[in-house]
Amino acid sequence: MFIRNCWYVAAWDHEIPADGLFHRTLIGEPLLLYRQADGRIVALEDRCCHRQAPLSAGRREGDCVRCGYHGLLFDGQGRCTEIPGLERVPPHVRVRAYPVVVKNRWVFVWMGDAERADPALLPDNFSNDHPDWINLPGYLHYDTPYLLICDNLLDFSHLSYVHEKTLGGSIKIAQARAQIDKLPQGIRVTRQVPDVPPPAYYRRMREFTTNLDRWFIYDFLLPGTLLMHSGGRPTGSASGTEPALDPTQPSADSVNLHSCQTLTPETEHSTHYFFQQSCRADQGDAAMAQTLFDSLLVAFNEDRDMITAQARNLAAKPGVPMVPLAMDAALIQFRRLVDERIAAERPA
Repeated sequence: MFIRNCWYVAAWDHEIPADGLFHRTLIGEPLLLYRQADGRIVALEDRCCHRQAPLSAGRREGDCVRCGYHGLLFDGQGRCTEIPGLERVPPHVRVRAYPVVVKNRWVFVWMGDAERADPALLPDNFSNDHPDWINLPGYLHYDTPYLLICDNLLDFSHLSYVHEKTLGGSIKIAQARAQIDKLPQGIRVTRQVPDVPPPAYYRRMREFTTNLDRWFIYDFLLPGTLLMHSGGRPTGSASGTEPALDPTQPSADSVNLHSCQTLTPETEHSTHYFFQQSCRADQGDAAMAQTLFDSLLVAFNEDRDMITAQARNLAAKPGVPMVPLAMDAALIQFRRLVDERIAAERPA
């Protein structure tokens, strides 16, 4: 059903309180997250091994958590250290503990074999927490399978229609052919759209007197993370297509954005969506960050409405196939990668 040996984002770091307990379900498994006295976040299975009560219904006691049903006390490694009424704790009384890494404000949890947890596999979500970039963190909950949302992010031709009055603004986005390159953990999608009107949310940021050459260049990595440079530069302000659309060469007259988005399946039919859109600190301020966040939230609710309606149709007649077309190349490649990774994890 899901890839297990990979890092999933469980929360933004600000969601985990300094005191208290935090619950979230990932790939069908209930997790309890909390901070120990040194600030380190631990993740335990949110299910007491005694009578299966949720540990999140209990309470913190120092760096441990006590089950609210019969009082078993568990440490941050999932070991039971005390059972009321018993002098000795049997060694098998424990709950599962998961590897946790906090990187640039995302709390990553490894859901597979703990000995295979490799921080080198974490995505480079640098703009979440970098002095050169400013943003506001966002979260949405979807009542749809996560792969439908991956499909949406892997085919930006929908910007011309779903986001006609927000992120899109031109049919040329749908007409532009995307370049797709393979990566070790996913694919890179490059879409260049020259000579188009500034989209509505750009106009909330500044005034424009010309059309723009726009670019969308992003890595889409397993299990479902998008890391994207996007922006636009006045048409004709640089010679040649590539220099005009190079996100590594920002200029005062261009819009330069970086976005980190990631999808974590909650269940087979629901998804956590963590996102942000960053602008360069030398081109914006807190008000600009708020403008970007507000615009993105409107657009992402447009996505959610469409994908939720799509999911209802798929559920009503699950046997009806979807007809693949040329614009589906990226999502077809990514789904193949997911299927291959899931197959590789199955017992021989």
